[in-house]
Amino acid sequence: MNKYAIIETGGEQLRVEPGRFYDIRHFASLKPEFLSSNTKILIYRVLLICNETTISIGQPWLKNAIVKGRILHSHIENKITVYKMNSKKKTRRKFGHRQNSTRFVVDFISLDGKNL
Repeated sequence: MNKYAIIETGGEQLRVEPGRFYDIRHFASLKPEFLSSNTKILIYRVLLICNETTISIGQPWLKNAIVKGRILHSHIENKITVYKMNSKKKTRRKFGHRQNSTRFVVDFISLDGKNL
């Protein structure tokens, strides 16, 4: 597709396209009890929008640019295991955690009130 946007959410930047789904770590503005299925979300931190041949770049964000989508579901990612061992000291430490993640789908991208 030739229509895409670069957004900032969850401490990372994502290239999003309408109709595709993405996994992010967390939405900073939403509490876990509001992350139910089919919850509509608006993302205002849009860094760049590309529409066919025109590119709009924000400083740092674009004004009047919104990425609209909805949450599909929340889930927990695979477990990450961290194992630390000091040789010749006989010390070992093993721990891990599972990161909360949210899957959302982008419905459309709008700039100045017009849907792309």
